[in-house]
Parts: sequence; C-alpha cells; structure tokens
Amino acid sequence: MRGSIVAALFAGAFVVACSNAAKPTASQAPPPPPVVRVVATDAGAPTVVTRVELSEGDFVESERNRDPFRPFANVAKGAVKPPPNQRFVKLRNASIDELKLIAIVLGGDGGRAMFVDSKGKGHVLRPGDYLGRPESVRVGTTGPEYQVNWRVDRVREGDVVLLREDPAQPQVAAVTRVIPLKPEGDKFDPLD
Repeated sequence: MRGSIVAALFAGAFVVACSNAAKPTASQAPPPPPVVRVVATDAGAPTVVTRVELSEGDFVESERNRDPFRPFANVAKGAVKPPPNQRFVKLRNASIDELKLIAIVLGGDGGRAMFVDSKGKGHVLRPGDYLGRPESVRVGTTGPEYQVNWRVDRVREGDVVLLREDPAQPQVAAVTRVIPLKPEGDKFDPLD
C-alpha cells in the first residue's frame, strides 16, 4: 500500500511537470520593462536616459547600416564584376601588345598564324578567331556594358590583320591593327 501511494504521487508529479499548460510560451511572457537610468550631470540636474528599442530591421544591411564584418574594400569598390564574355576567346589574359607573331602558314582555309605569349607558349590562330584581353565598352553614359575583342581578319604573307568591331554600334568603323611578322628596325629572333 505504501508503495502504491508513492507511485501515485510520483506519477502525479510527473504529469504536472510534463504538461504544456504549466509552461508559459514566448508570446505569453510580458515584455521586460524599459530600463530608466538617472545620471547626474556636472550642472547637478539629473538626466533621464531611456532604453532604445531595436527591431529586426535595424540589423538588416543597407546603405546607412553596413555589416562591420564585411571587408570595406568590397563596399568602396562596389564589387563590380565585368560582364561575361559570350564568345570563345583564345589568349584571353594576354594583351595584344604582349603577343609576338613568329610564324605564318598560308594556303587552304585562309592561313594560320602562330603567336607566342609572354610565358613563351605558342598559340595557332585562324581567321575568325577572337584573341586577347577583352575591353569593356558602354553605349552612352547609362547604357549596358559589354565586351569587345580583337578578331583575326586576314593572314597575309608578311603580317596578320586584326579587327575590332563594335556590334552595338555598326555605324562606327571597325578598328584595324596590323601585326608584322618581322617588326621594322628590330632583328627578329623567334627564339628570343
């Protein structure tokens, strides 16, 4: 009998402790009262300082409220990415001025030209191939930004003709650049 009374009391305490009715939820809990401090100033008159209430919107990043853990260099720079190039470009990280024309093969489908980059690696190009580091162009002051590249137009006996066209402005003449096989006034050594 004594064991059944202890078991009944234990079961009753267990039910009361585990019931949801006894737990207050976050929505039922009253908000904490605002903290009011009284601070004495040099003039002797007390000043009342009240607690500032913050909302979730105060922690959202905006132009007035920057994330202190994000690098400032990205904010100052604007983190602007160049627009993606939509065509296959050979030697995309090399400037045209860094390339050396070392060989020309004529015949067949318009010829081929071999360029050597600044690392000494050779690349064979045909007419129609795009090459070199792209240049970003904007139409007007508010137009979209896009990239233009040099294109091999013709491979001739002693030089290669490169062409740069602006597809957004067809009325503007294309820019032409001729790269000679043997630069004038320079002893050409392909193994240099």
